[in-house]
Amino acid sequence: MQLSASRVLLTGATGGMGRAIVAALCARRAQVLVVGRQDKALQALVERNPSQVSCLQADLRQPADRASVLRRAQQMGDINLLINAAGINHFGLFENMQEQAINDLIETNLTATLQLTHGLLPLLRSQPQSCVVNIGSTFGSIGYPGFSVYCATKFALRGFSEALRRELADTNVGVLYLAPRATRTEMNNAAVEAMNAELQVNMDSPELVAERLVQALDADLREVHLGFPERLFVRLNGILPRLVDKALRRQLPTIQHYATPSTHTREH
Repeated sequence: MQLSASRVLLTGATGGMGRAIVAALCARRAQVLVVGRQDKALQALVERNPSQVSCLQADLRQPADRASVLRRAQQMGDINLLINAAGINHFGLFENMQEQAINDLIETNLTATLQLTHGLLPLLRSQPQSCVVNIGSTFGSIGYPGFSVYCATKFALRGFSEALRRELADTNVGVLYLAPRATRTEMNNAAVEAMNAELQVNMDSPELVAERLVQALDADLREVHLGFPERLFVRLNGILPRLVDKALRRQLPTIQHYATPSTHTREH
């Protein structure tokens, strides 16, 4: 799609990946409504690009706040690109997680995203060309120890994206699922950083992820997985999951070392 003619609603805009996406969209002359929970961080985004960026503070877990976002979008009238980038992560063993942490992950990563998309769909359908972008993860295709609930939400988001794309196949609304691998953002606490270093996990910059996103939009792609060998592991996990089981079993002592105990929840 032509980003220079696009009006974008971006959630999770104040996280590291969100800020990079805003910069990439503005570089292509898009108009962007940024949504997030941190008012000062939102205002900073507006100050960097006052002619292209506007903001709305909202907690998308709350129905009243989602309604405010929908009203703002309807007032703008011609939003044709929804980018669902809001999300949180939790690193730790599932058996040690608190019930509220499980609920927060599901409500933020999945429920809020589905409900907001549902509310905005009539507006998107009214545009000549529009797109829903869901920011997923490699962990939406590979279940990884220490990230069980995060994986659950991203697996669900990938399935939702696939089903919605097929449901809207005869409309003007496209659906793009973008799956970054490990990315250098505030989402990763010190334990995750240390574990990734020991396991020699490749990590991308938020700027690279943002650039791949706009490239995928330019090319009207529908599902993009970032990074090698991560793309290979995604394919292997689909056809030969026992091989991936064995590889992760060798990593398990290291993962358990860094995951116990953990009470850290981080945002995109």
